[in-house]
Amino acid sequence: MISCQFSLYPLGVEQLGPVIDNALVALQAPGLEIETGPMSTMVLGETAAVFAALERAFVAASGEGPVVMTVTLSNACPV
Repeated sequence: MISCQFSLYPLGVEQLGPVIDNALVALQAPGLEIETGPMSTMVLGETAAVFAALERAFVAASGEGPVVMTVTLSNACPV
């Protein structure tokens, strides 16, 4: 089980919300706990599922234009 905090930063768009919303929809998968916040999203789940979800979110966002995604992963938080 790992936890992840990530943030998405769409570049060169007038409205950030639709790009981020599409990425969050792509992130969804059975077995993942997802908590969205105003600055980042937390994901908790099995390692392969978390990495696959992050890839889906990045691909969904980058399909709409340039994007920066920051990710912090841990196998120790929360303990």
